[in-house]
Amino acid sequence: MKRIPLASLLLALALAPAAQAQKKPVPTAATDQKMKQYVDGLMAKMTTEEKIGQLNLVSVGFDVTGPVVSKDVDANIRKGLVGGVFNTYTPVAVRKLQEMALKESRLHIPLMFGYDVIHGHRTIFPIALGLSASWDLKAIEQSARIAAEEASADGLDWVFSPMVDIARDARWGRISEGAGEDPYLGSRVAEAMVRGYQGPGNDLTQANTVMACLKHFALYGAAEAGREYNTTDMSRQRMYNEYLAPYQAAVDAGVGSVMSSFNDINGTPATANKWLMTDLLRKQWDFKGFVVTDYTAIPELMDHGLGNAEQVAALALNAGIDQDMVGEEFLKYTALNLKSGAVSKAQLDAACRRILEAKYKLGLFTDPYRKVSAERATSTLMKPEYLAAARDIARKSMVLLKNDRNTLPLKKTGSVALIGPLANRQRDVIGSWSGAGDWKQAVSVEQGLRAAAPGLKITYAQGANVADDQQMLDRLQAHGGELEIDKRSSEEMIKEAVQVAQAADVVVAVVGESQGMTGEAAARADISLPGQQLALLKALKATGKPLVLVLMNGRPLALPWENQHADAILETWFAGTQAGHAIADVLFGDYNPSGKITATFPVAVGQEPIYYNHKNTGRPYVGVKLDKYKSRYLDVPNEPLYPFGFGLSYTTFTYGKPTLSKASIGPAETLTVSVTVQNTGSLDGEEVAQLYLRDMVGSISRPVSELKGFQKVMLKKGESKTLTFRLAPDALKFYNNDLKFAAEPGDFQVMVGGNSRDVQTATFKLAAQ
Repeated sequence: MKRIPLASLLLALALAPAAQAQKKPVPTAATDQKMKQYVDGLMAKMTTEEKIGQLNLVSVGFDVTGPVVSKDVDANIRKGLVGGVFNTYTPVAVRKLQEMALKESRLHIPLMFGYDVIHGHRTIFPIALGLSASWDLKAIEQSARIAAEEASADGLDWVFSPMVDIARDARWGRISEGAGEDPYLGSRVAEAMVRGYQGPGNDLTQANTVMACLKHFALYGAAEAGREYNTTDMSRQRMYNEYLAPYQAAVDAGVGSVMSSFNDINGTPATANKWLMTDLLRKQWDFKGFVVTDYTAIPELMDHGLGNAEQVAALALNAGIDQDMVGEEFLKYTALNLKSGAVSKAQLDAACRRILEAKYKLGLFTDPYRKVSAERATSTLMKPEYLAAARDIARKSMVLLKNDRNTLPLKKTGSVALIGPLANRQRDVIGSWSGAGDWKQAVSVEQGLRAAAPGLKITYAQGANVADDQQMLDRLQAHGGELEIDKRSSEEMIKEAVQVAQAADVVVAVVGESQGMTGEAAARADISLPGQQLALLKALKATGKPLVLVLMNGRPLALPWENQHADAILETWFAGTQAGHAIADVLFGDYNPSGKITATFPVAVGQEPIYYNHKNTGRPYVGVKLDKYKSRYLDVPNEPLYPFGFGLSYTTFTYGKPTLSKASIGPAETLTVSVTVQNTGSLDGEEVAQLYLRDMVGSISRPVSELKGFQKVMLKKGESKTLTFRLAPDALKFYNNDLKFAAEPGDFQVMVGGNSRDVQTATFKLAAQ
């Protein structure tokens, strides 16, 4: 998507406090009744046309985030035919449109302003996949809280985040936008993000909060072949056990809105899927907010083959969709559908009511200008405290994948050859979906290293372009790729890089993807390093100098040669505004890396989709090389390059065998699991201790491992701590073939360790009633 950042405003001081953890608020009867009375009174005055108008969400402003931009917006606002606006921000722009609605429309109903605030607003944090790799829920919540402070100060009421889609296929570009492959971790991240955006108690009337939008409902991350917008097909049992939990967690946390996904689900696209939007979301989960489509999802139902424009508008409204993003099919056809009986007045009224209730909860009817203040924007955006938080959170997101012979941390003296197409790129470090972020204010890797080590001689060479496939380059450049392509031959560029490397003590190669290679509409069939970057690395390795890889990417990559031959590998994702400083902190050892990956890295793309919590087959491969009739590949191992939960430190940790409070528990009992973790290295460091469970026998086949808990703990060198986990009865339950959530008596394994592969095991039994 092409994004044109606005000029940054002035920095100021005062950091707003991070949100405290909260549960979904329970509205009082009086509050509900007051809102109902207000909305009842307003709807009694509204014409059918004005009710339909509330269902219309238009795109106006600085960004194009889809293939269509709304037309005749001013005229429709004056007629009361616009319920909300997105892609418009800043106090000046918001006030202009809000005044138009309040002063020139018949009923003076305020507009709601939304925007793609995905991993920060003006201060950009690591991409969501990087945030989840921190395993630090307080830090993740803080990132969303700061984003809410900035977005609300910039005139916004509503953000299209968090994206909680479980993603197991690294070919899918939007894996960068979520928390990875695990439903338990994804659920905890979803809750933290909702808390951060919506603030303590979900009080959206507060001027420093924004309404969150859960997306994409549902199963978008399971698109076939990892291809954007593609079909999804799975059993209900698999949905409930493996994919739906993060959505439900966000709903339970009080998320104010939900966005429908683009994909077809078992033959019915989500935007026309009544089972999904009404039966599951509203009836089973008791969701009280409103549902908006993704960009032009209603007219796209025609391409799905569900009918003409009039028909698909009726299908979407009857499914439970409340607001049409950009398509304007509700605006064009709902009156006709009412007349024909294709939709009912009750269905229209229900959708309109939910939009008006959202505006009521946001306080827009009381004070529609509460967030529209140039002074507040000036004093809030990109505060020094926010930048400091972005740097710290970026450090926490980075994952040390390899570190042979203690190659890292680097010394701040001597000489470094800084090589690679991403080493001095400010635009790429803030990643895709960086919204209002200004890449010119971002810190590149080169800038970060020079600032951190003024006594270190740093010599730069590009070495390769980030890609050289002309089709890819053309596609990227046409949609905001913002690439700078060196016209020299690959041989010339590599030769120059080798000369620079030969004169240095160590080589730091910054390689990976450009920001446009991940995110929406950025599926890749080949997830190895693009272009001539691998050829560059092979030439650098041949110099004999220590080779440190700094990866910049938005997905797991296939890196078999890199893993075998590099001396050290640091995964930095797209780390945000303060990326260069944070990367320097880790490379020089001013921060000891503690991140752990939340999406499995394959050996080869042919393993995709690959994920840790798979099921056994009837012929599981157990490592016997010539055992033919087993579930295995002929040319690569079954095992991943780096398993879920993996990440190294500059120190080392050892785990004792877990001890259990009981060898057998009843269905209502909680099991306590204790494990001692020791820092056995020479530096202080943080470790993410992970607890997994395996149900050994079930009425349906069960995964070989499921994450059920984790703790991030700081240990001084030589220090030991005994960590305690509590497995409540629900941790043993799953959805059976009748979709009943229940535990079954039998044997279980508990596994505790620093990743999903390297664990210590204990067993217990769940007794019958």
